Amino acid sequence: MKIGSLILKMGGVGRCINLVVFYLLFTALVVNAAVDEPPIPLNPNKNRSLPHLDHSAYFKDGVKSPQEVTKACLKCHPKSGAEVMKTAHWSWLSGDTTRNGKLVRFGKKNQMNNFCISVTGNWASCTTCHAGYGWTDKNFDFSKEENIDCLVCHDGSGTYSKSKGGLPKADVDLANVAGSVHRPTRENCGICHFNGGGGMGVKHGDLDDSLLNANEKIDVHMGKLNFQCVDCHQTKEHFIPGKVNATYSEATPVKRFDCTNCHTDAPHRDRQLNFHVARIACQTCHIPYFAKKTPTKMTWDWSKAGDAKRKEDKHEYLKIKGEFTYESNVVPSYAWYTGKMERYITGDKLDSLSDQAINKPIGSRQDSKAKIWPFKVHLAKQIYDTVNLILIPPLTSGEGGYWSKFDWMTAAREGAKVAGLPFSGKFSFVPTRMYWPITHMVAPAKESITCQGCHAKSGRLDWRALGYERDPVGGKKL
Repeated sequence: MKIGSLILKMGGVGRCINLVVFYLLFTALVVNAAVDEPPIPLNPNKNRSLPHLDHSAYFKDGVKSPQEVTKACLKCHPKSGAEVMKTAHWSWLSGDTTRNGKLVRFGKKNQMNNFCISVTGNWASCTTCHAGYGWTDKNFDFSKEENIDCLVCHDGSGTYSKSKGGLPKADVDLANVAGSVHRPTRENCGICHFNGGGGMGVKHGDLDDSLLNANEKIDVHMGKLNFQCVDCHQTKEHFIPGKVNATYSEATPVKRFDCTNCHTDAPHRDRQLNFHVARIACQTCHIPYFAKKTPTKMTWDWSKAGDAKRKEDKHEYLKIKGEFTYESNVVPSYAWYTGKMERYITGDKLDSLSDQAINKPIGSRQDSKAKIWPFKVHLAKQIYDTVNLILIPPLTSGEGGYWSKFDWMTAAREGAKVAGLPFSGKFSFVPTRMYWPITHMVAPAKESITCQGCHAKSGRLDWRALGYERDPVGGKKL
């Protein structure tokens, strides 16, 4: 393409781009074209290097409350409050499905998991990661704009931290934090997303603080190219794209993205590798391991909790939570996936008493929209009602909570009451599993999975589980 026609295509946007950046981009295109190799994509948000307005002058007289900060923000950003309130970061409702002919919206606010089980049993602690202030029980008012927490995503001081109910810790200098606001960085996103499930690296396996100062072996995008989260999760009107583990219909706004937002759908010089892209997610080959530096929780047995005689270790056993196992450099599990999940919704009857899925990837070999994806599969044992055959979200904290009484009967009864569920008075523990898509910790190309990694006799893919009678590359019948 000629330089003149490229400038015409860019139109008014071209006037805003630094000429040096344009020259480097053009040179990179020419050089890469000469060697017939796709270029490293231009960072989709080059404005990350631009300075942000210094807000310190707006808060020189001090701040009395976090709500006062939010009100000040909304004076200059009057649409932001309404925008945030439409997002899952505020509502904690991220998906929807149909039960008994009715649309049911669900999310962290009201669904079950097999980590801390449910927010309804521990509002004050779980909502430490809510993008708001003061959610401590079921009566939280989601309509008050002044309770939006702007600082958790925009703090540039590195001193902001939240406590129970999502309120700032008492020693936070709100004026200093408010004056430092800037474009979100990995540090901002990581405050919550690195600590999901109750601790560093617990939940996801591919999100932890090793990404803050990553080298390229941990993550090539964040290490080698210094991407921030919002460089890929490009946000408009406070909607952050990228959710990949829920089921959506028109009722739930969602913005997805994938690798082809920056790379082409034929990114390799090898035609056979490009043939694989149609049915294999990029992550499957390019993320051979997760939890590369920080271990991630792989199993959690709540039935073992309450043993005061057992030695405590945060990676093995805690009296209040039970028994765990953690692993590092984990080889993912693999399944067909369309980007949607089946979900266990609070109150659903159990499908199995030996292997209950809390969520499950939707897809199969026969589904042309499905691709083979890598997952972390978290296994647990959690409490259920043996008569009603439903999972119970136990009350864990507060009066009558398990963490104070260590009485499962009371915790189950009170938890069921809070969640609006029946409780027969009889309980036991059922094995469950959850699937977490792996999409971070991308390795350098030279460390991606080779052909033998999947197609050798000891390859990592379970072809039978994926719907094949044999390895599709000439293997013997399984």
